[in-house]
Amino acid sequence: MENNKRPESMQRITTPELANAFIDEQIAAVRAQVGSSKVLLALSGGVDSSVVAALLIKAIGRQLVCVHVNHGLMRKGESEQVIEVFRNQLDANLIYIDATDRFLDKLENVSDPEKKRHIIGEEFIHVFDEEARKQEGIDFLAQGTIYPDIIESKGVKAHHNVGGLPEGLSFQLVEPIKLLYKDEVRMVGVALGLPAAMVYRQPFPGPGLGVRCLGAITRDRLHALREADAIVREEFDKNGLTEKVWQFFAVVPDMRSTGVRDGKRAFDWPVILRAVNTVDAMTATVPELPWNVLETITQRILAEVPGVCRVLYDLSPKPIATIEWE
Repeated sequence: MENNKRPESMQRITTPELANAFIDEQIAAVRAQVGSSKVLLALSGGVDSSVVAALLIKAIGRQLVCVHVNHGLMRKGESEQVIEVFRNQLDANLIYIDATDRFLDKLENVSDPEKKRHIIGEEFIHVFDEEARKQEGIDFLAQGTIYPDIIESKGVKAHHNVGGLPEGLSFQLVEPIKLLYKDEVRMVGVALGLPAAMVYRQPFPGPGLGVRCLGAITRDRLHALREADAIVREEFDKNGLTEKVWQFFAVVPDMRSTGVRDGKRAFDWPVILRAVNTVDAMTATVPELPWNVLETITQRILAEVPGVCRVLYDLSPKPIATIEWE
């Protein structure tokens, strides 16, 4: 598709001036395309959807209807950040749906990773579809498609939560950043005034913590995972590692091991720390983290996270291991 091909003459966005020029250009293009119609956007809080949201708010204001679905598998504080930034700071027309119980009930006793992914993706479409049908005057659907999606997935944003249009909904697409690479998207996000924590957010799978809470998801183990993951991110931030390590997170498997707590035998979960560096995600190496950082993370998780008695560091490169555990 010719309009999905990045022109050879298109200048890379490498400076704030170029980012602002791109924003001005896209504001004009969006206004010309949309007119007075409303635009619907699934706002996950990820880099791409957040940049699209901020750009469209600048272009058409409250004609943009943002839908943020909390499937209960977000990292600690992420949904709260979406509400704070978009509703409270940018005055977005934001619909927040807490569908935690709905998703976790569907996932009960499901241990197969692919089945979990399918349930999460399918249920997201159902929730989004239900909300879309409540809206009036919407002719357009905005998506955070970026250029690697077009190159690698034939234009389908495979990792996006929506994964495609719900059946029966016929919207025209608005994709203002579809010709940009990830580094350019981040630069545009900075120029739009989004917080660094959102603009430089790490890659996060559509199923969220659902594929890091290994096996059948339980609410108590999911809570332990969310708290452990938050500690890992806090300590990486404190020690200046966030900008040096490509991706890092915690995993909690569906198994227990023996431990001793308060002089009594415990039978609790391990937390596995995963950190990798990569250029293209096809291969990945494991960084040698400072021992004092690993020690602090371990002490904090064991002291602050209920139901955990061990902390492990995954040293496996890709290949043969993958970056995610599921």
